[in-house]
Amino acid sequence: QVQLVESGGGLVQAGGSLRLSCAASGRTFSMYTMGWFRQDPGKEREFVAAISWSGGSTYYADSVKGRFTISRDNIKNTVWLQMNSLKPEDTAVYYCAAHSRRAVVTTTRADFGSWGQGTQVTVSS
Repeated sequence: QVQLVESGGGLVQAGGSLRLSCAASGRTFSMYTMGWFRQDPGKEREFVAAISWSGGSTYYADSVKGRFTISRDNIKNTVWLQMNSLKPEDTAVYYCAAHSRRAVVTTTRADFGSWGQGTQVTVSS
């Protein structure tokens, strides 16, 4: 099992930037794909971005492609989500997640077995 703690959320104006961090502990971080998901009240939790265990491959939802960047440091056991050109529709609780299987890359929510507590991102217009 891995423990995940997100930080970096907040209130920002449209067009601004935020950087989310996720610190991991409890198992071999470097062997697992990591992802970011988000959820608005009353909606399904949706995929935002994922990064392979080595950091060599990244994946993004179409809605954030070109604006968000996911990265990781396997020495610091941390994954980040840099969010630029934020829009009001990016407002949500953002969750960091660790894949359930070693050395496997998927972006399906059900494949991620460990989740952080979430951090609120609010973008004002």
